[in-house]
Parts: sequence; C-alpha cells; structure tokens
Amino acid sequence: MNNPAHAPNVAFFAAESPDARAAFTELSARYGNGNLAGADVVVVLGGDGTMLRALHQTMNRKARIFGMNCGTVGFLMNRYDPAGLLERIRRAEQVILHPLQLTALTGDGQEHRLVAINEISLLRETAQAAKISIEIDGRERMNELVCDGVLVATPAGSTAYNLSAHGPILPLASGVLALTPISAFRPRRWRGAILPQRAKLRFIIREPERRPVSATADFNEIREVTEVTVCQDQSTALTLLFDPEHHLEERILQEQFQA
Repeated sequence: MNNPAHAPNVAFFAAESPDARAAFTELSARYGNGNLAGADVVVVLGGDGTMLRALHQTMNRKARIFGMNCGTVGFLMNRYDPAGLLERIRRAEQVILHPLQLTALTGDGQEHRLVAINEISLLRETAQAAKISIEIDGRERMNELVCDGVLVATPAGSTAYNLSAHGPILPLASGVLALTPISAFRPRRWRGAILPQRAKLRFIIREPERRPVSATADFNEIREVTEVTVCQDQSTALTLLFDPEHHLEERILQEQFQA
C-alpha cells in the first residue's frame, strides 16, 4: 500500500450526524474523496442504518464496502480510527452477502419489487391481526398464521429485528434463512422455521381489505399487499470488509452468548 499506484480509489459515504460529518471531513482531508460511482472501496461512516443505505446505493457496482462506526450499535461496522485506513483496507477480510428479493402484489393489481440485505417483514397496518398463509417452494406449510406479522431474515440480518422478535441467530456460513413470526396468536406456540437459503417463500394475505398488511424490505415499505414472494438473489453479491480481529462471523458467534 506504500505505492500510490496500488492504492484503491476510496470514496466516503457519511450519515448526517455531527460525528459522522466530522469524520467525513477529517478522512477526506487525509485521503481525498473519490467519486462514489467509480470507487473501488466505499468507506461508510455512521451506524448500521447508514451501512444499509450505502449497500442499497452501491448494489449494482463492484465496490467493496468498509464501514467505520460513528453511530450507536454498529454491528456491521468496524471501529472508527482515521489512522492507517488504507492498510486496514488491505488487511481486511471479505464477507459476501446476497440480498433478498421481494415481489409484492397490491390490492390495486400493481406488482412491486424491492431488495433487502437484513430482512423482509410483513406487518399488520391496523388494530386487526393479520391472517397470512405460508407456502414454501410451492407447498403450503401453514394455512393460517394469525399474528402481528412475519419476517424473513438473512444471516447478516438475523441479529437485528429477527432477534428482537425471538428469532434464531444464524451464522454467516450456515446457508439458511430465518422465518420468524411476530407476536403469533395462532398457532400460539409456533416459533418459526429455519429454511435453506434457496427456498422460495410465498405469503398470501387473508381478508386483505379487513386486515391490511404492509411489506417492508429493510427500510422500503409497500402498503396493502395481497401476496408477497421472497427469495434470495444469488446473482447479486455484496462485498463487506472487516478488520480481522472484528470479523462479522465472530460477532455473530459472540451475540449468541450475550446475556
């Protein structure tokens, strides 16, 4: 990395918080700030929400993503340190993520498509509980789930909303997805399922006029859905970079032993 000819073209992507903007100013002064569209590496400054927004914006590019925590939780981020950034990028270990693809039909007959890195969730819109049937690979597995909602989480997203809903934490290399109910009323004791990552899920909303349901992919929402299909997009690969001592696989393992 001492030879500038081999240094990556780095661009910075920062949250609007004071800490992230201060970090953006400091790092841009030290390393310059390349064009986001042509960058080899995008350095994300903020928290996990900022990381998700950066991943969505760079999804169709070949840039690698290195996050530095200027937020609160920062599960997907490395520690913030302005010194030695290019060397850290050189030493970083790669994690490849494949997003989820959502296809939703709404009551007006429209078809919508979204992608998610963490999870796709279906949530009731009113005081009425949702009634949802679940098919997996063309076979009905649950005729009627009465609930506040249900979500599908990737391993990278399994420690986020999924964990709060009492879903399982999934190791990155597990090759599976978590299907987790949100406040299930019937069947009362159903805790969800762990599915192969290549599974294709189809959710059919029962009584959608009386019991409207929205579908959310990370932070993008579609209202009044009647049917939602979810599958992993193997054709899209996102490359995250982590310091060897703070690798994402180790963080997910540690999370399973937290009190």
